[in-house]
Amino acid sequence: MHMSTFDRYLAGSSRIHQLDPRVKVVLTLLFIISNVLLPDGSWLAFLAAWLILLVVNRAAQFSFGYLFKRSFIALPFALAAITVIFVQPGNPLASWEIGRRTITISDAGMIRFASIVIRSWLSVQAAILLTATTQFPDMMHALRHLKVPAVLISIISFMYRYLFVLVDEAMRLLRAREARSARLVNDGKHGGTVFWRAKVTGSMAGQLFVRSFERSDKVYNAMLARGYRGQLLTMNPHVMRQPDWLFLALGVGLIVVLQVIGWLF
Repeated sequence: MHMSTFDRYLAGSSRIHQLDPRVKVVLTLLFIISNVLLPDGSWLAFLAAWLILLVVNRAAQFSFGYLFKRSFIALPFALAAITVIFVQPGNPLASWEIGRRTITISDAGMIRFASIVIRSWLSVQAAILLTATTQFPDMMHALRHLKVPAVLISIISFMYRYLFVLVDEAMRLLRAREARSARLVNDGKHGGTVFWRAKVTGSMAGQLFVRSFERSDKVYNAMLARGYRGQLLTMNPHVMRQPDWLFLALGVGLIVVLQVIGWLF
């Protein structure tokens, strides 16, 4: 198994790691919802939300670069909202004549676009902190305690589990191809034509599907033999202690403060 492919949990002994997973899941969801509810252009509230994330990141004993670099994965998806700068009514900042059409960038559109990018960036950082400080089985147990439908939890659990199976089978196929393929050094080529490569790739994709399906059936039977009854088990006790309740109350209070800052300032 190549655990680093999808598993982003970083073991640690910080106070954030030791929190009950229900607290972390609830606060992460509330934080993301709070970002969505903030009005466009709430720069002070966005700054306060980012400072809260930095404090939590430091409390989890992570470096600033760990959170900062990984959060940029949200930017390509947020750029899909760039069209709002052209369609949002407001004072024009610039305009161009393209044929019979006039394309105008408005100030309100720029503010909304920047707000969407910042919201996405902050939300991804919160999700990164959640996955880095909480093991996947603990998150699934937290969802079960929070009364999320069992079918949905099972789907998420199996999807996560079989992603590793899929990667494992794909790497087996790649190693087998490398072991059975001869490459001429002096011919300047690294394979056949584009159509030949497409044929080989399609054949490998078909084999990957068949082998993954067979492997997943074996994994499921092995899970049943080891006591699987519809939910992932964990050795970590889930008991809400006083520090957990205090941290939950503090987190909810800070989120309320963010809303007050966003709507009043």
